[in-house]
Amino acid sequence: MSDLTLIAAPGPTERTVRTPDGLIHSVPADWSLLPPGDAGVTRRVKAAGPSWTVQEKKGRKMFSRGVWAPTARIETIRAELTIERSTDAYAKRMASSALRRENKQTEYVEDFSAAVVEFLRFAPCYAELAVQLAQAVTEHATPVGSGTVARTERIPIERRAESAVIAWLRHQTTGYDEMKIARVKGQRREVRRMLAEQSRAMLNSYRTGAAIDPAVCRLRRVLTK
Repeated sequence: MSDLTLIAAPGPTERTVRTPDGLIHSVPADWSLLPPGDAGVTRRVKAAGPSWTVQEKKGRKMFSRGVWAPTARIETIRAELTIERSTDAYAKRMASSALRRENKQTEYVEDFSAAVVEFLRFAPCYAELAVQLAQAVTEHATPVGSGTVARTERIPIERRAESAVIAWLRHQTTGYDEMKIARVKGQRREVRRMLAEQSRAMLNSYRTGAAIDPAVCRLRRVLTK
């Protein structure tokens, strides 16, 4: 098995893994577990030969538990990267990459905020409120690593904006976070659907320019805190 590259789950004991077919395999004696956290080392270790990537599913999310690989390979690659990362050329390359990421993030934040305003389509008399809401949603949803729907590229930005607004309203203008929801399959989804309908009804009031008393509008109260 040491000549194969695998993706497996943690095994029942420390130096074992469980493959998708349910079989338990012992880790070779001369292998070590490279913990997650250093993508550069991980990429090179996996590219240099057979390795066993360990992943564990918790709920709907998959978490990395590290990579088993020959100890000598891990140590060699770590040493090589340490030397490489100490050079001026590497520092300049990292600074350039950071600037590119920053510029890309700034551009995305602007595009996302514009998409939120477009989704809201508030009447002219509520244009300022739309900008305030778009800013609040964008600040919450767009940070890198936030794990929100705004960070996925699987759906168009217009749908990301819509989903982010509904999610923000659910947490900020409804009692969702304090609700005691029965542990029944589909119940939480149904509650979210009901609250989404309420949020859409509120948004429609602002879209039509209806007279809304600021004192009783939870959206206004949240945004003016």
